[in-house]
Amino acid sequence: MPGTAAGGTGRERKRWGWAALMAGAFLAGLLLVGVALIRAPMPERPTEDNLADSPPAIPAPSVASDNGAAGAAQGPRLAIVVDDLGYDPVRDAGWLDFPERITVSVLPFGPSSRSFAASARTHGFGVILHVPMEPEGVVADQTEPFLLRRGMTPAEIADRFARMAADVPQANGASNHMGSAFTSDLAAMTAFAQALKGKGFFFVDSLTSAGSVALTAMEQAGVPAIRRDVFLDDDGRPEEIKRQWAAALAIAKERGQAVLLCHARRETRKALLELIPQLRTEGIRPVTVEELLAQAPRTAQEH
Repeated sequence: MPGTAAGGTGRERKRWGWAALMAGAFLAGLLLVGVALIRAPMPERPTEDNLADSPPAIPAPSVASDNGAAGAAQGPRLAIVVDDLGYDPVRDAGWLDFPERITVSVLPFGPSSRSFAASARTHGFGVILHVPMEPEGVVADQTEPFLLRRGMTPAEIADRFARMAADVPQANGASNHMGSAFTSDLAAMTAFAQALKGKGFFFVDSLTSAGSVALTAMEQAGVPAIRRDVFLDDDGRPEEIKRQWAAALAIAKERGQAVLLCHARRETRKALLELIPQLRTEGIRPVTVEELLAQAPRTAQEH
């Protein structure tokens, strides 16, 4: 039928017309998108120079103790300094398993001075040189041949100290072993302070004499210094150790920090292991002397 054929042909033309329009619109859209992409600025890729200038990501610092919030520097702090290490390898090795941060004070030229100091560093402990110094009265000590004495010239003191420091290269600070006479002599301590300054060391005054002028000499030389607050085991009786421990905690809470000195005796280590849990209970954070001095407001810390 002619009418039917003509009507079908018209509808087909309309469909092809719409198809053409839709195809044209699609192609126009693609063209607009392409133009937009070409004109849009590309993100800048880092060059080698940019990478060199950009600091690497720094991981969050680990916390030595979980007594407080992670990474928190607030709250009372206690630095435990263990003296007289380096001459009894078996006894000394036991301190490497101590569960909190401590500072080990190592005598030079001992059979295990260097190896113990190296191991202590790997355990995250502070390491300082326990410098033998002249006491009042007769010297009865294995360090007598190389201790520092009053009357030595500054050059002699610097040379002798340099040889001790070379024997314990892991140390970055010092304390006095004995020294009640030497630390009370301003001329001797001034010369020693200059030797410390030359090495970039800090100093811990063991306070073996009430007449010590160590902090005065260190402050004049610009050497970071601090003195001990409590001697834990000068009297080794268990009840006295507990009394001194309580005094150290009280000072830490009152002043915000304290330095506790002790010998490397087996009995002292055993007592400390029983007392250490109290730090968490009291909210006191164990730190090294180096960490204590890092936040100290003054060069020499006198209490």
